[in-house]
Amino acid sequence: MQEFFNNLLPNLMRRLPEFWKAAGDTVLMEAWAGAFVFIIGLILGVILTVTKPGGIMEQKFIYQVLDKIVNLFRSIPFIILLTALMPLSRLIMGTAIYVRGVIVPLVFGATPFFARQVESALAQTDKGLIEAALSMGSSPLEIIFRVYLRESVAPITRATTITIISLLGLTAMAGAVGAGGLGDFAIRYGHDRNMIDITWVTVIVLVAAVSLVQWLGDFIARKNTH
Repeated sequence: MQEFFNNLLPNLMRRLPEFWKAAGDTVLMEAWAGAFVFIIGLILGVILTVTKPGGIMEQKFIYQVLDKIVNLFRSIPFIILLTALMPLSRLIMGTAIYVRGVIVPLVFGATPFFARQVESALAQTDKGLIEAALSMGSSPLEIIFRVYLRESVAPITRATTITIISLLGLTAMAGAVGAGGLGDFAIRYGHDRNMIDITWVTVIVLVAAVSLVQWLGDFIARKNTH
């Protein structure tokens, strides 16, 4: 079996320790950035929902400011964001390269997208439930947790799934600026040195990861669909 893989994937087998390290770096980037994106994006999505015109805590100024900020960062291509946020990455993380250096750009790149996804998910909440909660004297905080978030588990799960998959693509793109991970591994060997077997294995691994995330997200969403 070892000889079979050596013949089929000669370049990859010679660099197998580097490949596993790159895969581990991708998981680290996805886990750290994903955690921050989920928390910050969920909070922003909730604030956008409750402060918009007609919301339970209508605050036009706050809504307009957050709305413009989210739109601004959503409009910046990620490869440009990587370069623009290098000074901030150095300030916060102590470096602008490797796994630690790319966490900040990943968070800034994916959070606005997820916040919009959360806002869209919460907008699907039955307005009759919100009105009923208001009529019973529920506070805004109670409505957020007991109505908005509780009733939106399935759509938020789908939004999270989409964001995780998008984030995986961003981690691969970050390899172009030396962030490490599978993207960097594929660029250095698969592209720059024309090692086709490395390119194809990287693609297969990323496709498998996306398929697994999608299946898990769909499973959780189905379990929480009323």
